[in-house]
Amino acid sequence: MFTGLIQDVGTVERITFGSMAEVWVQSHLAEPEFALGESIACDGCCLTVVECQGTRFRVQASPETLRVTTLGTWQAGRHVNLERALRVGDRLGGHWVQGHVDAVSKLLSSQPQGGSQVMAFALPPTLAHFFIEKGSVTIDGISLTVNRLQDNHFEVAVIPETMTRTTLGGKALGSFVNVEADVLGKYVARQLGPRISNSGLSEEILRKAGF
Repeated sequence: MFTGLIQDVGTVERITFGSMAEVWVQSHLAEPEFALGESIACDGCCLTVVECQGTRFRVQASPETLRVTTLGTWQAGRHVNLERALRVGDRLGGHWVQGHVDAVSKLLSSQPQGGSQVMAFALPPTLAHFFIEKGSVTIDGISLTVNRLQDNHFEVAVIPETMTRTTLGGKALGSFVNVEADVLGKYVARQLGPRISNSGLSEEILRKAGF
């Protein structure tokens, strides 16, 4: 489990593809050494540390991870958002993030507004019923708030600190990102079932259901 608060931006040193993808990442988080087998979120993907050498560590990704995330397009030199797994007693400053990417989305627009950067991302139809305005979303491992929700896209407002301390500041229009819907929204959607199949999840439906 993670919070969506990025602890470092690492650099992919090497990536090889075979039966598993093997990825070496450079990051100061690796000192002192990670415990082998611990989880780390890399651009929002929960991966397992299988080797650690100084300030670099190696993770592996399965074919399923390559299928549903951007990881299959990674190359040496890519910058990735990193977060170590949440420990009992840590502050929960973002929201509950599993590191289980639901879909890949695309950056549609980005423009300054009131000191923040408003970024619009495509909304995959399979995820639409998990989203509500002012709800949480994870983009490349970053905990953000859905400011506006439309039929085919959603918007987030990113403060300068987040733009500076994550990879979002370097995203060009058309860039692909990993998206994870709020896990609480998933359980609510599952519980409500047919009531949201046509209209999607809304505050009105939640109130009627007693939330």
